[in-house]
Amino acid sequence: MDVNIRGKNVGITDRFENYVESKTEKVEGLLPRAQAFEVRVSRQSDRSPQNGDHVEITLIGPGPVIRAESAGGDKYSAFDIAYGRVLERIRRMKDKRQDRRGRGRISLADAAASDFETIDVTPAPLEVLEAVATGEVPVVQDEEQDYSPVVIRTKEFPAERMTTEDAVDRMELVGHDFFLFIAEETGRPSVVYRRKGWNYGVISLTDGE
Repeated sequence: MDVNIRGKNVGITDRFENYVESKTEKVEGLLPRAQAFEVRVSRQSDRSPQNGDHVEITLIGPGPVIRAESAGGDKYSAFDIAYGRVLERIRRMKDKRQDRRGRGRISLADAAASDFETIDVTPAPLEVLEAVATGEVPVVQDEEQDYSPVVIRTKEFPAERMTTEDAVDRMELVGHDFFLFIAEETGRPSVVYRRKGWNYGVISLTDGE
């Protein structure tokens, strides 16, 4: 597994490189086929509410990408927190794979096909679906004041067709509370989201017909 470390506005010392490489041994033990372990370190700006360093870790395949990030007083503490989250997501992925081999369990794809009648999932209102799908977030801003504590980040990703079950896996691996995708079963834009425990919900867009 290749280990790549990059720094932005912060120096990367040999000591830190050795520290990161020593930690990757456990990752290789859990995922022997992993291809790359990428670490990006950046220094928090003076305007940031948190002082210190920010670390983002990306673990690349085969399979879905696993990401985690964290901020800390220095790059070592920030890395340790993000690294712990990566290990937790690897364990979740492996536990879910083992659970699927058990008996008496219902796959998310089967549950979606029956409108989730067999599990505790309540469809969200159409307004919630549209807000999640379009990224629209209501923000009240004083026109007489330029500063606002609200920060809205915009990202665009290529649409991917996949099953509901695969979408949940992707969501868990990147550590998000929801994941947008094109449902392979229906061809509709959809989003899976996390509920309590291991329960999930699915919202899909229709053309209104």
